[in-house]
Amino acid sequence: MNVIDSNQVIERIALAATAEDVEALRVEFLGKQGSISGLLKTLGKMTPEERQVEGPKIHALRETVTEALAARKAAFETAALEARLASETIDLSLPAPDGPRGTVHPISQVMDELAEIFADMGFAVATGPEIEDDWHNFTALNMPESHPARAMHDTFYFPDRDEKNREMLLRTHTSPVQIRSMIQQGAPLRVIAPGRVYRSDSDATHTPMFHQIEGLVIDKGIHLGHLKWTLETFLKAFFEREDIVLRLRPSYFPFTEPSVEVDVGYFNEGGRRVVGGSGDAPGHAWMEVLGSGMVNRRVIEFGGLDPDQWQGFAFGTGVDRLAMLKYGMDDLRAFFDGDVRWLSHYGFSAHDVPTLSAGVGTPA
Repeated sequence: MNVIDSNQVIERIALAATAEDVEALRVEFLGKQGSISGLLKTLGKMTPEERQVEGPKIHALRETVTEALAARKAAFETAALEARLASETIDLSLPAPDGPRGTVHPISQVMDELAEIFADMGFAVATGPEIEDDWHNFTALNMPESHPARAMHDTFYFPDRDEKNREMLLRTHTSPVQIRSMIQQGAPLRVIAPGRVYRSDSDATHTPMFHQIEGLVIDKGIHLGHLKWTLETFLKAFFEREDIVLRLRPSYFPFTEPSVEVDVGYFNEGGRRVVGGSGDAPGHAWMEVLGSGMVNRRVIEFGGLDPDQWQGFAFGTGVDRLAMLKYGMDDLRAFFDGDVRWLSHYGFSAHDVPTLSAGVGTPA
């Protein structure tokens, strides 16, 4: 067997001046035609007795050289990194370079606007599960199994039931939060419940998942006048106009009695709808924006309260449609496409925080 002096090999590696020299030594010793690789090939020609003696020596030599090469290469890499860090500097006084910048989605912005407005009127934010049971989503809202109002909701049901044998579903509205809030907090109560809801529907103004905000007030001596004042105050603050006039039309919701649809006057400006005006003036019209009414006595009972002592009103509206109306968007589906061009146009800066003092509708 050709003898290789490991001390000489290690010394040559230690004297290597560059990383390229280290690579050349690796090829010389450990490459396919390297000297140590050649020694490994001789093991197959040895007798078992010779292999037992020479094999450990050759493998130990290979391991020693491999470790020495790796250590020398790491030393060069560390030195190069330290030199680079010492030479590179950042001038923090310079403006930040142009680059991709994210924006706040219009839905998130409008959610914050609504929370700011209602917080000023004393409303707290309440939440509930998006995977809801049949009792909270329908029955407790005065919609038993045979109630025709269930046909109004194209519901996504789950195949399994809960531990109480109730059907499970993706909530079709945020109204179940009414029941949960009354049961958990009692009365008096003043909450809004924003969140995602789900219905099997899809076109330019409908999507299978959309956003609603529900409002609920429970107290003593509550009447329809309180509801009208609350909605009028909210819409004036949201659209930032004082000329908003409401029109309340009788309607039907199983969880409110009486129930009213709320319209606002609007006019066309530059091809888009702009809220404002009486709705009766030339060029003006009425547009439905939300549903509302006095909380049904049965719903108050389901919430664990005495309807002879407590009264209340509730209202609900689509956050997505409010955003479309306020900021001039014409297709609800674009909200969920993730198109960067659309987001950069309609999105908001993270610094555009809605406040009643500075204005909730900071331009995008």
